[in-house]
Amino acid sequence: MKRVLISGEPISAEVALAGLSDLGGGAVSSFTGISRDDGGVTAIELEHYPGMTELSLMRLIDEAFGRWALLGAAIVHRIGRVAVGEPVVVVGAASRHRADALEATAFLIDRLKTDAPFWKKEHYADGTSVWVDAKSSDDDRSSRWA
Repeated sequence: MKRVLISGEPISAEVALAGLSDLGGGAVSSFTGISRDDGGVTAIELEHYPGMTELSLMRLIDEAFGRWALLGAAIVHRIGRVAVGEPVVVVGAASRHRADALEATAFLIDRLKTDAPFWKKEHYADGTSVWVDAKSSDDDRSSRWA
């Protein structure tokens, strides 16, 4: 099972990960990224490149399947305006054993942050907003999977 979904509506981990525990494995690992107040942020706004984003995320899942013995994987990502405290992304992986599921989940979120065509704007309480630059820390995390 491979699932990629880009949603303009609120997402939940339960819905995003549905079916992964039904694949006969012994492990399901997941990561949920939450929009946070980073210095007065009230919301973030996410844009993507339709078609290319989904393809990029599916390629990451395909690569994860090539690296680990997975039974399933899912990436569900929010777009549009997301309030502080709401889920932005849910990533999950299922396998027969925990090591593969845990590593695949880490790989998927690390590489998503650098490889998928998403753009983020932070909105502040004073009404201002700013586009967010790529972070070198994300590049560092992603490079460990090279």
